[in-house]
Amino acid sequence: MKKTILITGASSGIGKATAIYFQQQGWNVIATMRTPEKETELNTLENVQLERLDVLDLESIDQAIQNGISSFGKIDALVNNAGYGAYGPLESFPRENIIKQFNTNVIGLMDVTKAIIPHFRANKDGVIVNISSIGGQMTFALGSLYHGTKFAVEGISESLHYEMKEIGVKVKIVEPGMIATDFGGRSFDFQAGEISEYQPIIEALMKQWQNPENIFSPASLVAEVIYKAVTDDSEQLRYRAGDDANFLLDSRKKMTDKEFFSMMNNQMGK
Repeated sequence: MKKTILITGASSGIGKATAIYFQQQGWNVIATMRTPEKETELNTLENVQLERLDVLDLESIDQAIQNGISSFGKIDALVNNAGYGAYGPLESFPRENIIKQFNTNVIGLMDVTKAIIPHFRANKDGVIVNISSIGGQMTFALGSLYHGTKFAVEGISESLHYEMKEIGVKVKIVEPGMIATDFGGRSFDFQAGEISEYQPIIEALMKQWQNPENIFSPASLVAEVIYKAVTDDSEQLRYRAGDDANFLLDSRKKMTDKEFFSMMNNQMGK
C-alpha cells in the first residue's frame, strides 16, 4: 500500500521540491497551499492532491486533513514547512507583524500538528517533520523575530517527541542552511525602518547576504534530507541540510559566545 504525506507550504521552494521528490519515490502527496488554484505544476503529477491550507485558518487545516484521509485512507507523515522570515530591528517592527510571524511559524505549526495527531494516534503510527533552520540553533543579526520562532520550533519538537513516542509517532527536525528558494522574496518581511543607529548593521548584513561567494544549496537537497528523516525509521531527532549548516552549527557548538559572535561580526565586516 502506498504511503501518504501531507506537506504545508507546497507552492514553492522546499515544500514544492519535497512534494515532487516524494511523488517520484512512489508516495501519495497531499500538497497544501493557500491558493491551490494558482498551482500549475504539482496538479499535473499523478497521486498528488492539492488542498487549500492556510496555517492561520483552523477550518482549512481540518478540511485539508480530512480530504487527504478520504482520498488516500491514511496519512503516514506530516511536513510542517509553511512559514516565512521577518528580519530587521525589533524597534522598527509593527506589533501586528510580530504577531503574524509567531502565528505563522509557531502557532500555525502547532495547530496543524495538533489537528493530525488524533489520526496518527488512532493508527499508532506516523512521522512529524518540522522544518526549522540553522537559525533554530544560532542567529544572524536583526533576526530576533525569525530566530525566536525557529528556536521555538526546536523546543516544541524536542519536547513533543517524548509524548509522541507513547503513541508510536516519531518527531523529526530538519535544519537547512542557505537554500536557493524565494525566502528573500515573498517569504521575507524586512523592516529596515528609519532609525539611523541601526543602518550600519543593516548595511553590513545586506552585504553579507549578497556576497557572491555565498553558496546556496538547492531545495531538492532539503527534500532528500526530509525523505531520509521520514523513512529511516531511526530515533534521530535533528537532520542538517547543506555544508554551511554543518560548518555553522558545528562552529556554534565548539565556540564560546564571544568567539562565535566575533566570527559572525567579521563576516559582516564589523
